[in-house]
Amino acid sequence: MFILRSAFWLTVAFFVMAPKTVDLGAAAGNFSSQAMAAGQQLIVGQILADTCQTVQCFGGKALVSAVITSSPSIDAPMQDSSISPAPIPRPRPDWMG
Repeated sequence: MFILRSAFWLTVAFFVMAPKTVDLGAAAGNFSSQAMAAGQQLIVGQILADTCQTVQCFGGKALVSAVITSSPSIDAPMQDSSISPAPIPRPRPDWMG
């Protein structure tokens, strides 16, 4: 009962004190896209900062940085991504009913 009352009063307080001029959905989406871009830049910068002496190391760094920078956008649903779907099992044989 305590949790229910707390949730109720926190919701009421949020509606009373929430800023009316700010679109919370757009602000959250904007912060999310900025965080994703900053994270990608940080990771690619760390990968490219390492010094390599072999061709395999250069190829691996190029592959990883290409995969990270070409990740799907946040707005695209998972169903629209280019990842291949899960394999479909074979149908049951007729003799199994």
